[in-house]
Amino acid sequence: MDIDRPEVVAEVLAAFTDYEKALVAGDVGALGSWFWDSPAVTRFGIADRQTGAAELHAWRAAQPMLPPGRRLFETRVTTFGSDLATVTTLFDYPDQDGGPGRQSQTWVRLPAGWRIVHAHVSY
Repeated sequence: MDIDRPEVVAEVLAAFTDYEKALVAGDVGALGSWFWDSPAVTRFGIADRQTGAAELHAWRAAQPMLPPGRRLFETRVTTFGSDLATVTTLFDYPDQDGGPGRQSQTWVRLPAGWRIVHAHVSY
């Protein structure tokens, strides 16, 4: 198995970057399009969890905008072959107390393109 093929890492990083832009902009439609449209998609949040695309979309639509100034650091993309990847990153906000937040995602290349099939956000 090829791990971290540069062209696959670049594809996933581009998808993750577009996802992150949608997250910061509060673009609910774009955010929803980055997740696998399946009852099996899962997201674990800081004080919440969603199972299935419908539940995830409804939760996302009810969320307020993120605080301004979100910063990512130590972002890492690891790919396994050409169709599976993990993305991990730390994040914070300028006026946030405490340590950084943690975010991890599992991405899979599906017929529609790269999609998040599992996500986890925590502090």
